[in-house]
Amino acid sequence: MPSLQSRINTAADLFRLQETLQQRASSNNRYIAVCGDTGCSAWGSKSVKDVFRDCLEQKGLAGQVGMKFTGCLGLCESGPVVIICPEQIFYQKVQEEDVEEIIDKTVTRGEIIPRLLYQDVLSGETYTYMNEIPFYQKQKRLLMGNNLKIDPNSIEDYLALGGYSATARALTEMTPLEIIDEVKFSKLRGRGGAGFSAGDKWKECYDAVSDRKYIICNADEGDPGAFMDRSLLEGNPHSVLEGLIIGGFAVGAREGMIYVRAEYPTAVVKIKHALHQAEELGLLGENIFGSGFDFQVSISIGAGAFVSGETSALIASIEGRAGEPRQKPPRLAQRGLWGRPTVVNNVESLANIPVILREGEEYRRTGTDKSRGTKIFSLVGKVVNTGLVEVPLGITIREIIEDIGGGIKGGRSFKAVQTGGPSGGCLPEHLLDTPTDFEELNAVGSMMGSGGMIVMDDETCMVDVARYFLRFLQDESCGKCFSCREGINRLLEIIDDIVHGLGTPGHIDLLRELSVVVKDSTLCGLGQTSANPVLSTLQYFEEEYRAHIKDKKCPAGVCKALIHFSIDLEKCTGCGVCKKKCPEEAISGEKKEIHEIDPERCSKCGICLDTCTFDAVLKC
Repeated sequence: MPSLQSRINTAADLFRLQETLQQRASSNNRYIAVCGDTGCSAWGSKSVKDVFRDCLEQKGLAGQVGMKFTGCLGLCESGPVVIICPEQIFYQKVQEEDVEEIIDKTVTRGEIIPRLLYQDVLSGETYTYMNEIPFYQKQKRLLMGNNLKIDPNSIEDYLALGGYSATARALTEMTPLEIIDEVKFSKLRGRGGAGFSAGDKWKECYDAVSDRKYIICNADEGDPGAFMDRSLLEGNPHSVLEGLIIGGFAVGAREGMIYVRAEYPTAVVKIKHALHQAEELGLLGENIFGSGFDFQVSISIGAGAFVSGETSALIASIEGRAGEPRQKPPRLAQRGLWGRPTVVNNVESLANIPVILREGEEYRRTGTDKSRGTKIFSLVGKVVNTGLVEVPLGITIREIIEDIGGGIKGGRSFKAVQTGGPSGGCLPEHLLDTPTDFEELNAVGSMMGSGGMIVMDDETCMVDVARYFLRFLQDESCGKCFSCREGINRLLEIIDDIVHGLGTPGHIDLLRELSVVVKDSTLCGLGQTSANPVLSTLQYFEEEYRAHIKDKKCPAGVCKALIHFSIDLEKCTGCGVCKKKCPEEAISGEKKEIHEIDPERCSKCGICLDTCTFDAVLKC
C-alpha cells in the first residue's frame, strides 16, 4: 500500500492520507464482518472466518469482497455473528457449513437466508438488519460502533474513519490546558469504577512540577464477569492508544504505559501490533505531527491480581513490588511511578478522549448532568440477550435488562441484579428503575464499578450469591489490611454456617456489624466495597437469611444442606429412569411400581430431578 510507506510528519499529511483511504473504502465497501471477540471465538468464529476467506478465494471474489475479523459486535448470545456490509444483514449462529450458501445467495445475489436471521425470543419477530434488532435500539455505541468497520490489525481502517485526527488537533491547535478544559467540560468521569473527574485528575498531574511524568492505561481489569476493557483493546486498540497520546501531551508526560494482565494474550498481541504501526507512521516517537512533542509507549504485563486494579497497587506491581495499595496522600499526581507525577486512566476512559475532541457537542448531549457520555456494560446471567452493551449514562437498569437484554431467560421471574463487579451490590425488582449513574447506584447500595451486570432469576439463592462473591474477594485480598484480610474470612465463615444449616439468629446482626467494620477501616477500594454483596443482600433479601436460619430451608432450593428430594406418589409411573441414573443408588422400587428416595444415601445431586419426565421428583 504505497500511501502508507512514508511517515506522517504533519497534520496535513494525516488528512491527505485519511482522504485517500476514505475514497478507497467508499469505492469498495462490500465486505463480510465476522466477530472475532472472545464470545464469538468461543462459538467457533475463527474457523468460520477462515472458511469465508478460502471460499471467496475459490470463487474468485477475494478482490471484490473484503473480509474483516472484527472486535466485539455486542450480541454474544448469538455467536458466531456475521454481518454482510454495507447493508448490515445480520446473521447469527453461523457455522462453517453455512458459509458457501451465504456467499452464493446473500453476497452474490442479495438473497436473504431466513434460518440465519435473528429472531426475538419474546415476540417471535425476525429481523434482517443489525440496526433493527431490539438489542441495539436503545444503545448509543460511541466507542463500540466502529467495531463493525474495523479490522483491529489494520491502522488503515482506523485512519479511514478519522482516526488520529483528534491527536492532530490536540498537538497542533490546542494547548495542554485547553485540552484539559475540554475534557473537564465534557464531564467525563473515570470508567474504572470510582468515577473521578478525568479532567480534574489530568489537571492535578499537569500542575505537578517535575522533569519527568507518566501516564498509564490501566487494562488490568479485575472483574472476572466483565470484559469491556479487553474487548476495546482487542477490537479497536488505536482508539485507546490515541487517547493515551492526547493524555500524555495534556499532562506533560512523554512516557506512557499500558498495564495489561498476562491472561489476555490476544489483547497483548493486538496492542503490540498497534504500537508498531503507529511508530512506523510517526504517530508515536519523536516530534509527532511536527509539534515538538515526543511520546513513547511501553507495555507492562501484570499477574492479574484483582487488587492491582487499584492505582497505587498497580504502580507497585509495575515497579516489581507486591501489588499492594498504599496510604494516600501523597496522591499519584504528586508521587506515582518511580516517585514521579503519574496519571492512571482505564481503557474505557481513554477511548472516550478522541470522541470528546472530535464530537464534543454530541458527546455532551449524551448522559446525565453529572456524568456525560456512555458506559459499556457486560450483561450476563439469566437474561435472553447476553453480551456487551453500550448505553447513555442515566438509562435505567430496567431498560437494559428488559428492552436491550430481552428480559429473563426461560420465562422465569426476575429476582436481582448485581452491578459493579464482585464488590457490587445486589438490587431487587423495585429498584429496577434506578438510573445507571454513579451517585444513584451508590445510594442504593451498589456501584457502577467496571460495568459488570449480572442478572438473576427466581432460582437464585441470595445467601449463596453473597458467599460466592466473598470467596472471590477472599482469594483476591492482598492481605495488607487486617480488617480486610480477617474481616472477609469471618464474613465467609458465618455465611458458610448459614448455608449449611448452622446459622443462629444473632448471625444477621453480626454480619451487619462486621461488614461496616470492614467497609470503614480498610485502606483501598477493594476492602471498602468488599462487604457490599453482604450488606445489599441483607438489606433487600433478609427474609432469605431468616429462612435459612430459622426454618432451615433454602427458598430457592440451592443450598444442598437445606434441601431434600422426594417422589410424588401420584405422579410416579415406576419407569425406573431415575433409579438407573442415580449415582448413589439411593432410589428403590420395582418396575412400574412407585419409587422412593433414601434420604440417608441421597447426595442431592439433582440428577433424578433432571431426568424425570413426569415431574414426579420434588425438591424442597
